[in-house]
Amino acid sequence: MIGRLSLTARIGVLFTLISASILLGLGGLISNSVERHFVDLDRAALQDKLHLIQEIGAESTDRADLARRLADVLHSHKDLAARIQLGRDVIYATPDAAALAMGDGVRDNSPVEDLIFWTRNGLSYRALEGEMVAPGAAPAPLSILVVLNTQHHARYMAIFQKTLVIYVLVATLLSGALGWLAAHSGLRPLRRMKTQAHSVNIKNLDQRMPVESVPVEMADLARTLNDMFQRLQIDFQRLTEFSSDLAHELRTPICNMLTETQVGLSQKRTVAQHEEILASNSEELQRLTRMVSDMLYLATTENGISLPNPEIVVLEDEVSALFDFYEALAEESRIALVWKGQGATRGDRLMIRRAISNLMSNALRHTSPGKSVEVSIETWGSGVTLHVSNEGTDIPTSSLPRLFDRFYRADSARAHPETGGAGLGLSITQAIMKAHGGKATVSSEAGKVRFSLHFTCEAI
Repeated sequence: MIGRLSLTARIGVLFTLISASILLGLGGLISNSVERHFVDLDRAALQDKLHLIQEIGAESTDRADLARRLADVLHSHKDLAARIQLGRDVIYATPDAAALAMGDGVRDNSPVEDLIFWTRNGLSYRALEGEMVAPGAAPAPLSILVVLNTQHHARYMAIFQKTLVIYVLVATLLSGALGWLAAHSGLRPLRRMKTQAHSVNIKNLDQRMPVESVPVEMADLARTLNDMFQRLQIDFQRLTEFSSDLAHELRTPICNMLTETQVGLSQKRTVAQHEEILASNSEELQRLTRMVSDMLYLATTENGISLPNPEIVVLEDEVSALFDFYEALAEESRIALVWKGQGATRGDRLMIRRAISNLMSNALRHTSPGKSVEVSIETWGSGVTLHVSNEGTDIPTSSLPRLFDRFYRADSARAHPETGGAGLGLSITQAIMKAHGGKATVSSEAGKVRFSLHFTCEAI
């Protein structure tokens, strides 16, 4: 049941239980100490009277003298009773002889530290036994029993224990209330953080937790929440941009198909004209198909999937195969393909080939006729790097960090609708590299653009 209580209530309940345990233990210790103190006082009183009787017995001349002397000394002690006997013969007994009838009472326990305890008719007694030499040269020593009525101690202990119980109850309730107030006050920063987090929505994702104004124990939680809000803000911004870019990219081919279809339906057309419209729509549909396929591939890769077919990939073999594939396009555009270096990594062959192919295709589109596209492979201490360089227009420095974003184009001059590209190739390349534990980078200066794929040794 305690698991369903609030944190403040849990702390209050636990504090109350701890306080009650401590107070009960302390109360029991005090009560036991007082009881032990009364036992010590009663023992001292009984021992004093026992020694007094023994001294009187030593000074007495006969039994009559002993009885007279004891009556003079003990008559003023109303809570004290004494009995002296020889065997079954009672030599002397105080008037309160009923208190001496231990056998008619209920024995509480065995003698403890030479004291005897018993109760009779609701009264409690403590007694001490002893011996003394009989006056008049009796053949055997006399046995002495000194009894003390401890009812006044019992009354005091009853009142004391009742007071102690009331104090423990009141102190426990007060401690619980103070504990609840302390927990409620201590958790105030947490409630402020809750209010702050509740106010966060898509319109104000820049809200952050007050790290400096919360206790040290909650500062880590505040920083963790701030990091989460930061990631959410970035991801939401990227999602918003992606949605906008996706709508823009899909609108163009759909509008083209819709316009051509409406124009074709506006009046009668020949079969050749209809075939031309269908061919144009087919091209747009193919463009949409490639775009959707790339988006699905990109989403799958970015979800942190494991490599489907990891193996040792010789990079120069993949570059050689791609040179054969792009050779006709390069010759048509009068672009030279140059390759140097060698190296290997571990990963999925098809994914790595697609990443290199995306960079080569991008380089061929943006290389001026008569120039070259150079692919170089460099090995280094903890991995291997593949560079794809081409000569062309410099990319603005402000655009370099965003080249690997979805649908991003540095400028309209670098957009080539005729190629069917949707601005997803570099994003796919970066996602492939992250799946292999590496990264893709880009640099541009002095009319030379270079994309690099960095594979770490952890992939091998």
